[in-house]
Amino acid sequence: MPNETQPSSAKNWKLPQVYTMAAICLVVGVALGYLFRGSEAHSTPATPASEVASAASNPAGSHPQMPSLEDMKRMADKQAEPLLSKLKADPNNSDLLNQIGMLYKATHQFKDAAVYYQKAINANPGNVAARTDLASCLFYDGDADGAISQLQQSLKYDPKDANSLFNLGMIRLQGKNDPAGAVTAWQQLLKLNPKLSDDKKASVEKLIAETQKRGKANN
Repeated sequence: MPNETQPSSAKNWKLPQVYTMAAICLVVGVALGYLFRGSEAHSTPATPASEVASAASNPAGSHPQMPSLEDMKRMADKQAEPLLSKLKADPNNSDLLNQIGMLYKATHQFKDAAVYYQKAINANPGNVAARTDLASCLFYDGDADGAISQLQQSLKYDPKDANSLFNLGMIRLQGKNDPAGAVTAWQQLLKLNPKLSDDKKASVEKLIAETQKRGKANN
């Protein structure tokens, strides 16, 4: 989105690179560009992200248009109200906190989302999916090191977690300009997940090959 603040490395991406990487990531079950899908796979949001975006972009039956970040935030605040009311009676409910985080992440309110994901993790430190989402929010807020730290924590709880390993590689590549580190993470992903479907395996292998080629070109 035009007004969205992105890490400096992302600003330099060319559109074909963004589209190609996003397509590859979606095949693996995460999304770069929307960066990650983590807790969405483990928790049911109060309102689907598509409905939040649709309502923000088409208020009161007007013609569809690209919503501003302010529009998206207002919609997320509105959708979060019933969850926040429930949270007052149960402030350490990790699932509720996670759902609120998902609403704000879906509308690109990454700072707000990170707050709720962090609270969800405080309530349940072993929530690997929430850590993955927190890492994505930190990355989009320009904190690649913080994102990597969260993913490393995730891997302490689940060393085989495919999302964490995949995302760790993406952030090392795009946030730290570390192709070798990215390839190492993805190779570990393949090694520890031998039952990965053929299409997902092929996508990761393709990404490894392209990254290795990029690394050689930069040397």
